[in-house]
Amino acid sequence: MIKILFICHGNICRSPMAEFVMKHKVRERGVADRFEIASAATSTEEIGNPVYPPARRMLQSHGISCEGKTARQMTQADYQYYDYIVAMDANNLRNIQRLIGPDVNHKVSLMMDYTDSPRDVADPWYTGDFQTTWDDVQEGCEGLIETLLQ
Repeated sequence: MIKILFICHGNICRSPMAEFVMKHKVRERGVADRFEIASAATSTEEIGNPVYPPARRMLQSHGISCEGKTARQMTQADYQYYDYIVAMDANNLRNIQRLIGPDVNHKVSLMMDYTDSPRDVADPWYTGDFQTTWDDVQEGCEGLIETLLQ
């Protein structure tokens, strides 16, 4: 089983979008039984809060439910448990390293590094542009799936 943990700052926008898009994509490909997929935050600011309403609406508009998801913070145990820890941006990559220390097992990566145009996943918290975030998440998840299924 391939275990993936998506990470953003609050775990209410980008990382839950990535979690549920990835779950949807592996189901569509008929390989969901080969994956365990979750998401978490690097901060404690949103712990226990549901997915941010505009992010939830974006997922719903594409037929994807995130029902029941609440924000949680990444732990050291997550580093031991998951095979891939995928950060949405460089700031969260640094925050992950503060939480877990050195990435001795080479599990931590940036989402868009699985694409042809490495960059940070657009943060809709500041821009309100959930479409660009959706597009980035789609592209990143597709690249990650292709990498993992090769």
